[in-house]
Amino acid sequence: MEKTTFSSTPKRTEKSSNAAANKPTPSAKRKAYDAPDSLRSVGMTRPKQLVLADEKHPFRLDSGKFLAPMTVEYETYGELNPDHSNAILITHALSGDAHVAGWDAAASSSFRPWRQKRPGWWDDVVGPTKAIDTNRFFVICANVLGSCYGTTGPSSSNPATGRPYGLDFPIVTVGDWVRMEALLLDKLGICQLYAVCGGSLGGQQALEWALAFPDRVLKCIVLASGPKLPAQGLGFNAVGRHAIMHDGNFNNGNYYDKGRKPPHEGLIAARMLAHITYLSGQGMDTKFGRRVQNEHTEQGGFNAEFAVESYLNYQGRSFVERFDANSYLYITRAMDYYDAAALWGDGDLVNACSRIRAEVMVVSFSSDWLYPPEESKTFVSALMQNRIPVTYVKVKSNYGHDAFLVEADKVGQLLRAFLLSPTIARRLADQGKGGTP
Repeated sequence: MEKTTFSSTPKRTEKSSNAAANKPTPSAKRKAYDAPDSLRSVGMTRPKQLVLADEKHPFRLDSGKFLAPMTVEYETYGELNPDHSNAILITHALSGDAHVAGWDAAASSSFRPWRQKRPGWWDDVVGPTKAIDTNRFFVICANVLGSCYGTTGPSSSNPATGRPYGLDFPIVTVGDWVRMEALLLDKLGICQLYAVCGGSLGGQQALEWALAFPDRVLKCIVLASGPKLPAQGLGFNAVGRHAIMHDGNFNNGNYYDKGRKPPHEGLIAARMLAHITYLSGQGMDTKFGRRVQNEHTEQGGFNAEFAVESYLNYQGRSFVERFDANSYLYITRAMDYYDAAALWGDGDLVNACSRIRAEVMVVSFSSDWLYPPEESKTFVSALMQNRIPVTYVKVKSNYGHDAFLVEADKVGQLLRAFLLSPTIARRLADQGKGGTP
């Protein structure tokens, strides 16, 4: 971990970690899962659903269009304390969902068999005595609008036609997601979050929470993310969408009828490309090199011969078993559109960040080329110019963008320390050192 800096006075000095801590460690590899009856597991879980908007009270989107009905699927872990002050909202990434931790008891009945094989996507971090300790905190995660996991999206029924929306589903934004999450918290009786935490696309949501609802967030954690997706990331998303929309089975997004084939080949290609961006060059060399799958296979064909080809094929083909192509289009487009400076600061990031009253932690990863550390440093500088209390850590890792998921021990240590540190954001804001001008 390269650096820890606070904007409050006095500033903390840089801390250098020992060389061993910066090397990929066995803890970064997949460990055995915590069984449902483990004292460190949240156990068996079930997703919940709430209708947050109906025809009488439709949800207004940033596009100006209205959505009704609007249903959200979410999961919670831990117990809300009497004064409702211990809530942490976790915001998921592009291909993630609300199933953060534990084992889904409804996996079979909800036709999500992949969840029977493993616990939630951040089970290493969320649970009793873990970094986000469910003995202490009440944790919530909701599927975003446009999702294919229970929250209203393009595969949901359009009340105007009785058929799935397809591409008639309206464009949604990160801002729409955050306002939907705010409605959910209202329903749960939570006025203020102790923390909001997200990685990648979830990090954009966490930042938007601190900007859109500055009085409802005490701590904001942004992992492997930033105020906007750089141009290279926009390009990767564009190629992925092109592959989907030019699949012969796409049919302008209307592929839900029985007997129709979904645009799986396009989605496979999109996922394979995206997965490369989640890794790093050095990490791929270490994991695969130029190793072939079968030393006895004769060269000269176009089947997957190299180990990296086989790996990407597997990632693509397993992805289409659990994700919808239209949802991929909508969620990546929301990711593209998010620009905190444009939305809140007339193009000026420093001006935008002046709204924030939360204490912020920004974590970047040395080999992340989707959200490079240089982008994180620009963001941190904007926070510091507003005297927002901010912690910045650059983690040395060869795991690329996915390090925020893979490096569970390193990330967990940072989260635990930040969550348990005294909250000074409100005190500084009251002294005129941050907050809404």
